[in-house]
Amino acid sequence: MHATRRLIAAAAAVPLVLFSAAAPAPAAPFAAGVDVLVSGPSTLTACSFGASADFAAAYDNTEVEPQVAVNPVNPAEMIGATQQDRWPDGGARGLSSWITHNGGASWTKLPDVPWSGCQGGPTRFGRVTDPWVTYDKAGNAYFIGQPIDSAALGLSAISVTSLDRTTGTWRPPQIIQEDSGDRGVFNDKVSVTGDPTRPGYAYATWIRGTYPNDGKQHPIADLHSFAYRGKPMFSRTTDGGLTWSTPVSMRDSNTYMQGNQIAVGPDGTLYNVAANLFTGAGNNDKGVYMGVMTSRDAGLHWSAPAKIAPIQFAQLFVPDDNFPIRAEDYLPDIAVDMTSGAVYVVWADGLGAALNKVVLVKSTDGGKHWSGPTVVATGGAGVQSYNHSIDVSDTGMVTLTYWDDRNNVLGDGVATTDIWIRHSHNGTQSWEPEQHLYGPFNHYTAPISYFAPSDPRGLFLGDYMGLETISGNNTIAFFTSTIADGADVHAVRLNHS
Repeated sequence: MHATRRLIAAAAAVPLVLFSAAAPAPAAPFAAGVDVLVSGPSTLTACSFGASADFAAAYDNTEVEPQVAVNPVNPAEMIGATQQDRWPDGGARGLSSWITHNGGASWTKLPDVPWSGCQGGPTRFGRVTDPWVTYDKAGNAYFIGQPIDSAALGLSAISVTSLDRTTGTWRPPQIIQEDSGDRGVFNDKVSVTGDPTRPGYAYATWIRGTYPNDGKQHPIADLHSFAYRGKPMFSRTTDGGLTWSTPVSMRDSNTYMQGNQIAVGPDGTLYNVAANLFTGAGNNDKGVYMGVMTSRDAGLHWSAPAKIAPIQFAQLFVPDDNFPIRAEDYLPDIAVDMTSGAVYVVWADGLGAALNKVVLVKSTDGGKHWSGPTVVATGGAGVQSYNHSIDVSDTGMVTLTYWDDRNNVLGDGVATTDIWIRHSHNGTQSWEPEQHLYGPFNHYTAPISYFAPSDPRGLFLGDYMGLETISGNNTIAFFTSTIADGADVHAVRLNHS
């Protein structure tokens, strides 16, 4: 929510080609199931918590920033989550979650978690943001969010809950980090990852913006410090979510690591990927790169960040009038092949040009060396792509989804957007033919995210979208689409023989 957004002009990277010279004959495409509308009317529209002097009204009945997880013990069970009733300047009245027990054919809303004042939580939290859900190896489900008091750099917390199988509801959330916002100290961009190799283990990570000594030096000296940093934070549970460890920083240096997300390899290695938005003295755009840190002991110790590739993202926009789009660009998504151990990371990058395109890198040696970045979106030279998601099935099939505007017609008053899906059966050496997943829809009718009333940040449907392997080569796509001044969440099951 508070990510610093700049146009990055860094040295161009030389991509390594991820495609084979002679591609094999096409395999079977996905068979797309019905488009299931998951969300329904909000129960929070009458709540007044979270209103500010600049924005007195939220986007009612709007669900954005979806995530989804599949139970490895029972793949017919899945849980999805979104923000509920998005505020124009950040956060939402609440976070909603849904569960399916029939493989995505129908979804039932779970009772609200008391994250915020609107959902029966602490009234000091007028809003909440950044939903994320996951399962561990034993089928324990986890749900994490970020309660805040407003969109300013004020009160922020990291709060996590787990599913009580006896009642079928979420347990009361545990606040594992809370900061007042004094002198710029804040928490942001939380994610949670259940361990597929260790039953009962799950890992929470986020960025904590802070000055040295957490702003305890001097109110004037801190605000003039050139050592402001965004620490990659870490907390874990080893008992299925009943308790969480005291948060610690994975790295305490002059870096600003945004979009932290952990994936686990077949040998239990943890990989934390993040966009490092500046390095060194001051907020200076130097050393801007996609980085990865590894842990061989379930998060107790972490390596220094290893550079994957430079980041050179450009501002996303509507081609008709250059109105900005706020969506997943430099924020990465990561997936691991649990058979071969190959690690894949995707994000959107300009690669030195003015248009972002979804790019992919791959490591086959535990994150020491990386290929790419190579453009994997196929819309064409003049088409921007973003809102990328990647996952790997238990057979090694790599699945990728992304959005683009290839079908947009300039000047027709519609910001035409479509969602596409690709998959590879040979570790991204080649790809099967691209398929259309959803659309077209009009991006213009999405909620608008604002820095201030006169300063729009862009059309906003989320900084993340959901994609998860179900079993075999089957997949669930969990995403938002626009309605009039809002958004609904959809689920489409994709079966593959």
